[in-house]
Amino acid sequence: MAWIEPAITTYGVWALFVILYFESFGVPLPGESALFTCSLLAVRGDLAIGHVFLAAWIGGVLGDSTGYLIGRFGGRYVLERFGPWVKLTPERLARFEGQFKTKGFFIVLGARFVPVLRQLNGLVAGSVNMPWHHFVVANAIGGALWAGVWSFGPYMFTDWFRHLA
Repeated sequence: MAWIEPAITTYGVWALFVILYFESFGVPLPGESALFTCSLLAVRGDLAIGHVFLAAWIGGVLGDSTGYLIGRFGGRYVLERFGPWVKLTPERLARFEGQFKTKGFFIVLGARFVPVLRQLNGLVAGSVNMPWHHFVVANAIGGALWAGVWSFGPYMFTDWFRHLA
């Protein structure tokens, strides 16, 4: 993870955008660490906190939307083909799909704050045919909340933590 700060120092919030975009549809990258690092660089004055927030929000939302499209146009086949290997029976898949139809908005919104679920969020929602318009709204709101917590939180509370140390 030592490469995060030099990449962000060199390329700014564009590096953050790229990291969060790819992390949001399943590529194992340190998105929260990068966002936290950018927030601290904003405290130092190297980055603008508004740009950090926008890069995180837009990168996360576009990445999840890309994951949704991948899931929508190929994920169902993968779940049906390889699901039994991880004990995902057709009955469990149908129950899972039903949960996304009734509670999908809150699943997508909340998954943003849980590692691994955040990365698979869009892929799963697309694979179980969650309605696109529900997904987009939940994804945008969840992305804004998540980006706000992880960009403005460290930015605003850095001095408070310094006093504790």
